[in-house]
Amino acid sequence: MKKQLIILSAFFISMTVFAQNDELKTAEKAVKANDFATAISAVNQAEGLIANEDQKTKAKFYYLKGLVLYQNGNPAGDVEKIGEAFNQLINFEKETNKQKYSAEIGALLNKMIVTIAENASNNYSKAIETKEDADYLKAAKEFQQVYVLSPRDTSYLDNSALVYYFAKDYDSSIKLYEELLALNYTGITTVFVATDKETKEDIVYGDKKSMDLQVKLGLAENPREEKKESRREMIFKNLAQNYSDKGNNEKALEVISKGRAEFPTSYSLLIDEANIYYKAGDNAKFKERLEEAISLNPTEPTLYYNVGVMNMDQKNINEAIKNFEKAIELKPDYADAYNNIGAAIIEKAAPIIDQMNKSLSDFKKYDKLQAQQFEIYKQALPYYEKANELNPKSINIIQTLMGLYENLEMTDKLEKIRVIYEELKQ
Repeated sequence: MKKQLIILSAFFISMTVFAQNDELKTAEKAVKANDFATAISAVNQAEGLIANEDQKTKAKFYYLKGLVLYQNGNPAGDVEKIGEAFNQLINFEKETNKQKYSAEIGALLNKMIVTIAENASNNYSKAIETKEDADYLKAAKEFQQVYVLSPRDTSYLDNSALVYYFAKDYDSSIKLYEELLALNYTGITTVFVATDKETKEDIVYGDKKSMDLQVKLGLAENPREEKKESRREMIFKNLAQNYSDKGNNEKALEVISKGRAEFPTSYSLLIDEANIYYKAGDNAKFKERLEEAISLNPTEPTLYYNVGVMNMDQKNINEAIKNFEKAIELKPDYADAYNNIGAAIIEKAAPIIDQMNKSLSDFKKYDKLQAQQFEIYKQALPYYEKANELNPKSINIIQTLMGLYENLEMTDKLEKIRVIYEELKQ
């Protein structure tokens, strides 16, 4: 009985092999006849029988599967499935060290990569001009397809993530940026550059051999290798920006925290963190991060300006003025800083005005308080005039000056600036 079972088992295996070969022959004939419906059916039936086949049969199956999905370059083909099939064949033949179909499939794969990469670049250029989300989305999908076809070219995944962001498809952008972080992608690469002798323009070459050849032929000079900086810090920034634009500030801050743990001296990530706190309405944390940023970049005037604004919000008037003055020291034409010093000085008159309102029946006290009020206005006036000089078209500054001139009874200046105000209003 055992002998009979063994014979039956062997017979069954032989039948399976014949069925497998028949399906592959059917698929091969159908591909040559461009009958892809029949070819797909045959490949699908063969796929369930391929696991235990020999190297030669498996290679042929992967080869035919790729061709069936490719369909002679049908633009409606599923790029992800095609890329998976082509790379499956190439990787299999590389593992078995028997490369019968890899050259042909590799050529088709490279053709697809070049075509889709060019389309992606062209559509991205178009999107920059139109600013249309749909155009950005099209380019983003194509950049992603290039990566699917060639997973070693991780920079295309980076491109895709960024362009998805431009398209406002935040979920897709987040997914790809998180994939890049999981892959420990850095984007650090070596670029081969030489100067064209005729045009004197720098040319980037695909590899060192191509660059050296151009130099040897006398067509280029000054050959050099340049290292591209890591993109990882920027990935944290962009991922956080995606979450922030989605309104998820908590997740954005979580991403920034991870980024700062990896790049503790990053001024850029620190500023992003400050801005997210500001967007979330946490002014105390915003101010705290700006003060930390000043320690990293003490010559940036906008930092002092923003800290000044936060101090004004917290009624720390003298501290606010101090920061605005530092901003002007670093940027002498900082019109907004001059304007805000004026505003901070006028803020000092608020308690005096409160006392005046309570002393309406005490004319002597009222007049004394008003004199103090006008003295403060005189202190603020030069700053507003300087702000107006630097930003002469600001209606807000002009309106403030008109009020000051009127209160201080500076009639000549009031009439002159009123003419400018009426012109700007038109």
